[in-house]
Amino acid sequence: MGKLEISLKMENKSAVIGVIGLGYVGLPLALRFSEVGYPVLGFDIHPGKVERLNAGETLIEHIPSSAVAAARSRRFSATTDFSRIGEADALILCVPTPLTKHREPDLSFVLNTLESLLPFLRPGQILSLESTTYPGTTEEELAPRIERRGFTIGEDVFLIYSPEREDPGNPNFSTNTIPKIVGGMTPACLDVGLALYGKVIDKLVPVSSTRAAELTKLLENIHRAVNIGLVNEMKIVADKLDIDIHEVIAAAATKPFGFTAYQPGPGLGGHCIPIDPFYLTWKAREYGVHTRFIELAGEVNSAMPDYVMMKLVAALNERSKPLKGSKVLVLGIAYKKNVDDMRESPSIVLMEKLRDAGADVSYYDPHVPIFPETREHHFDLSSITLTEANIADFDCLLLATDHDRFDYELIARASLVIDSRGRLPAAANVVKA
Repeated sequence: MGKLEISLKMENKSAVIGVIGLGYVGLPLALRFSEVGYPVLGFDIHPGKVERLNAGETLIEHIPSSAVAAARSRRFSATTDFSRIGEADALILCVPTPLTKHREPDLSFVLNTLESLLPFLRPGQILSLESTTYPGTTEEELAPRIERRGFTIGEDVFLIYSPEREDPGNPNFSTNTIPKIVGGMTPACLDVGLALYGKVIDKLVPVSSTRAAELTKLLENIHRAVNIGLVNEMKIVADKLDIDIHEVIAAAATKPFGFTAYQPGPGLGGHCIPIDPFYLTWKAREYGVHTRFIELAGEVNSAMPDYVMMKLVAALNERSKPLKGSKVLVLGIAYKKNVDDMRESPSIVLMEKLRDAGADVSYYDPHVPIFPETREHHFDLSSITLTEANIADFDCLLLATDHDRFDYELIARASLVIDSRGRLPAAANVVKA
């Protein structure tokens, strides 16, 4: 099946869409393809996830189970069986791209997934990578592995890079309303890629190559990381000058041009902003380029949990309380407000620092009722219930993630609150951090 045949199948929605990785990126995408009428086959290595999805249950808080059930009533199903790869006309890879312990790109999820599907790849299929990665990954890592199987890219198999742009919990944007970058290995691949996403995304942005698409995604996230690093540094300066940085940002944001407001916090979180910039710094070294802005921003942002800890310890000392043995309640452990996503959350870093220093740590987060098992972090904790009585039991409250569901009037009545998000009004018991 060539370019015209697969493009026609995309046009008439008879193409089967295979989404590999049913997490924060893959699941919304699978549901969107299902919503517009495509048969969708989701792949995931976790049997528990697959069972829940096939029972019509959601895996992600901001996606209702009703949306999964509606997709199931159409033609969406999930499986752990990669031998079914051949049933799909399009394969979209939505798997993690973390860093190694040496802060270098870890492509193991992408490459292991590719190796798992290659034995079942057939002529006429589309393969689209959505995972964030360094420029050249599609061309240097995916293409040779496909070609070694005897396929000609652009004729037998159509290889695309189209980076995800999900923003979990953002009510202003959805999968279909966020413009989508599409880069192809060949002109035919680009044409097929545009056909793949054309019915499900409102606006497509074609670029000249997969490398350009890969760098576009990194630029977006590096732009955020560098500006957040800047405003985090400004927060420290403003604190020394006894100026409220949040007042300054709000005032600066009234300028109708040339300024974009970024908010400081206790560090960077999520799967993108703390990780993606280092994919480019690593690749740039291959060309003898030292990415000083990116690395400096990384240093500033990585140091923010220590700054928050310093403010917390100083506030306890002023009240003649040592950190060791103090009861500290961390408010919010998701990486940003109003979601249940804990990936790379600075709240967890703070919890570990508090625990290691001897504090008695608890947390409250209505979006994360039980601290989940993770590869790197473990707390045998559940979210407490926030009441006037149990707030009084704590020596300190640390506002780490400012969920809208928090009762801020109640929180403000605690004996000591460390506010790392600028959510509370100034008061004798509130320390800005």
